[in-house]
Amino acid sequence: MTFLKRQPKTLQTAISLVLVLSCANAAWAGSREQAKRMHDRLTGVLPTNAVLSCMQAMIDGNNNSPYTNCDSGNPYYTGNNTDSAAKYAMENNNFYNVTLKNFVTPWTNEEQDKFAPLNDYTATVIGMIRDDKPFNTVLSADILYVGSGTGVNTTYSNSSNAHYEQLENDGLNLKTVLTETTQSETTGLDTSATAGIITTRAAGRAFFVDGTNRAMFRFTMMNHLCNDLEQFNDITRVADRVRQDVSRSPGGDSRIYMNNCLGCHAGMDGLAGAYAYYEWSYTNDTPDNGSLSYTAGTVQGKHLINENNFKPGYITTDDSWVNYWRAGPNYLLGWGAGTGIGSGAKSMGQELANTEAFAQCQVKKVFKAVCLRPPVDSTDRTQISTMVSTFKGNGYKMKQVFADSAVYCKGQ
Repeated sequence: MTFLKRQPKTLQTAISLVLVLSCANAAWAGSREQAKRMHDRLTGVLPTNAVLSCMQAMIDGNNNSPYTNCDSGNPYYTGNNTDSAAKYAMENNNFYNVTLKNFVTPWTNEEQDKFAPLNDYTATVIGMIRDDKPFNTVLSADILYVGSGTGVNTTYSNSSNAHYEQLENDGLNLKTVLTETTQSETTGLDTSATAGIITTRAAGRAFFVDGTNRAMFRFTMMNHLCNDLEQFNDITRVADRVRQDVSRSPGGDSRIYMNNCLGCHAGMDGLAGAYAYYEWSYTNDTPDNGSLSYTAGTVQGKHLINENNFKPGYITTDDSWVNYWRAGPNYLLGWGAGTGIGSGAKSMGQELANTEAFAQCQVKKVFKAVCLRPPVDSTDRTQISTMVSTFKGNGYKMKQVFADSAVYCKGQ
């Protein structure tokens, strides 16, 4: 309170009153204040008086005049609950153009920069959320969202992001301009080779470029299971899929490999083999102008590099994968039905997206984005558990998770 001590006595009194009132308002909020908070959290802009009155009426269960026209053009309005008020707010364009765009964009680049340009990865996730597509297909579906309609004067390109940058730079409404299509129809990728956002152009540019394709696996785990590789470390797994490029005695000390490197590589290399046919192809040192390459039946050279590091190591011959993390401590990820073996990115994406960890990750990310904090106590954790159950039991609809988070954090 040093600041208060430096002010004239009358000003101290005024400031103290403001602080008291602020604290009181944080502890209690009427239906109109709750409506405003939900709208602010979901859209980042102030609601009009008309919208605020409609949301207030929904929270109060008041479906009488003068609010009988609140459902006009809004497919989510049911007239008498807080959930409807949240979904009413989500019809605002800024929910799609700003909130969701900033929510998804960090997943699309290694820097995790939320200000990166709109791209096909981000647009596809926004479209899936808008259309209530089952979000557990985000790593496996043959799906893509592109812009169409008034104001769209570019088309999708395998070698450029200009189409999506035009949508963003011209301020087009993503709520209405995004149109669902398929990657196989638009990009020419075979349906069996599509794997949701994994095979979008933006993901390829960020995570299949150069390297060994392990980056795609690592960032998929970070973005969609909410943990980096260190959290999955398990040195008790079988090492038969660890590639030749991994030294078994880094720095001349095999203990480092046995007690550190193995913990990530045993599980990661077993699963990342699903990406064996993918590469980001570019020329003249200009990766931004490159495109995703898929060579069915032919392993990309990056999976075979540095073979002299450990000659007896695993040699990738196809895109098969095996999930050694179904056993050991990582069984706690809550793996779904399946055998833990398969081929290709599509089936491996299904393996990851049907875990309990995937569902919990999506819910926690939304909770933090809407409530502006992570869950901190037992009440929050109970809410997260309830939201995860609803998410899984109601078709993996992300929009409902946003609504549930907004309702929970609306204030009392």
